[in-house]
Amino acid sequence: MNLFRTKSIEQSIADADEPGRKLKRSLSTWDLMIMGVAVAVGAGIFSVGAKAAANFAGPAVTISFVVAAVTCALAIMCYAEFATAIPVAGSAYVFTYATMGEILAWIIGWNLILELFTAAAVIAKYWGIYLSKVFALMGVDMPPAISLGGVDLYWGAFLIVAVFTVLLVLGTKLSARVGNIFTLIKIGVVVFVIIVGFSYVKLSNYSPFVPASEPTANAGAADVMKQSFFGFLTGAAPAQYGTLGIFAGAALVFFAFIGFDVVATSAEEVKNPQKTLPRGIFGGLALVTLLYILVSLALTGMVPYTQLAEAESPTLTTAFEAVGNTDAAKVIAFGSLVGLTTVIMVLLMGLARVVLAMSRDGLLPRSLSRTSEKRSTPARLQIICGAAVALVAGLTNVDLLEEMINIGTLSAFVMVSLGIIVLRRKRPDLKPAFRVPFGKVIPVLSAVLCLYLMTNLAVETWIFFGIWLVVGIAIYFAYGQRHSRLNEKFAGAKAAVNGTAGDLDDRDDDEDALTKV
Repeated sequence: MNLFRTKSIEQSIADADEPGRKLKRSLSTWDLMIMGVAVAVGAGIFSVGAKAAANFAGPAVTISFVVAAVTCALAIMCYAEFATAIPVAGSAYVFTYATMGEILAWIIGWNLILELFTAAAVIAKYWGIYLSKVFALMGVDMPPAISLGGVDLYWGAFLIVAVFTVLLVLGTKLSARVGNIFTLIKIGVVVFVIIVGFSYVKLSNYSPFVPASEPTANAGAADVMKQSFFGFLTGAAPAQYGTLGIFAGAALVFFAFIGFDVVATSAEEVKNPQKTLPRGIFGGLALVTLLYILVSLALTGMVPYTQLAEAESPTLTTAFEAVGNTDAAKVIAFGSLVGLTTVIMVLLMGLARVVLAMSRDGLLPRSLSRTSEKRSTPARLQIICGAAVALVAGLTNVDLLEEMINIGTLSAFVMVSLGIIVLRRKRPDLKPAFRVPFGKVIPVLSAVLCLYLMTNLAVETWIFFGIWLVVGIAIYFAYGQRHSRLNEKFAGAKAAVNGTAGDLDDRDDDEDALTKV
């Protein structure tokens, strides 16, 4: 059934210029850099780092952030080479389609939908919760959810998703300008947190920097499901801290770096993508990594990691409350709210762009790839994505699937890293503006590190991931494979060759004709 048929780079670029399905190039290097910071610097910087320090790595959470940043940087180099060679919407899905074939491209596209949809829904729900906390700090009682017929409705999720869906429909450049303002505000909040946090640092809190590994208290079946997949495979008892704790922490805080593959989905809307994309992506990654390292050092220096572990849901606020600075806690609550705002916007945009690319190829209904004649945005698709995210965020316990975001991202990183090697072998004639240095070393190292971080995610995450893949493959064979535009071209060529040259199985020349198709 030609499951590994590939789509040529030239065809991908031509499809991006199809009337009624094309996007407008309006984003600059600054826009891309801020977009990366906007989606990465969210509530994660205020909460995920504290959780990783408390439950996995202790003060060595700083190393966890470095490991995650290096892994992301290696993968992002591969993204940059691909994006300058194939500057169209779709990111890892398009790159995989051009190198490894349709079935793998579908799986990666399906995983990107998992990453972006789940992340947008989870963060939209958290936005509503943080909004109620900000109101509470001002003395206003505003519950995050209202009960409708026995169902809790998180109204804040509906509000924020609706606002940014409208902005994205009106235009990508307008959305970027609004996002830039919010991003500069939250960078200011993060810098404030770092400066104030370091004034409370005690060097004794950094010792031991790498806590000794210890078994999880009261380990049972539930703990086995929560332990890392690597620990489960090796037969290790559920444990925390130690060297493995650093990598488990890295797998968790990797959530804070998911934004940079989303930036690559905007390749089709970037002015001069050959130069703009690498500069914007790497500039944003450098700034985000610096902020994360400084925040994690301030956090673990303010209070002992054991004190963070005693909290039910440790955050930066936990540390500031522990040292008696409640005013800083208010600033953090405001910063978290602002931080989440821009994350939601970029994720909604990325989700629509991935679905747009897949629908252009017929793997999803082609009607979804229509763009507005006036604004050159996928208005109908953006509204559908926004409505779906709002419903899931507002009505379900979607936060149970947080780690699904990471496993979806990492699986895409693995395929893109390996795809660079395939691309260079298949298309040595290509001369992308950015090229990953050191030959095959960095792509292979990137794939290995991403795969290893995947194994450090929880067992239950892998189970949910397996279910997601089974559903996706079923949809591909039920719909995508038969409606694929490549499948239609292949079938047409086969019929033409059959009509003029007889049975394809008996004629090498006919096989050559199909191969060219």
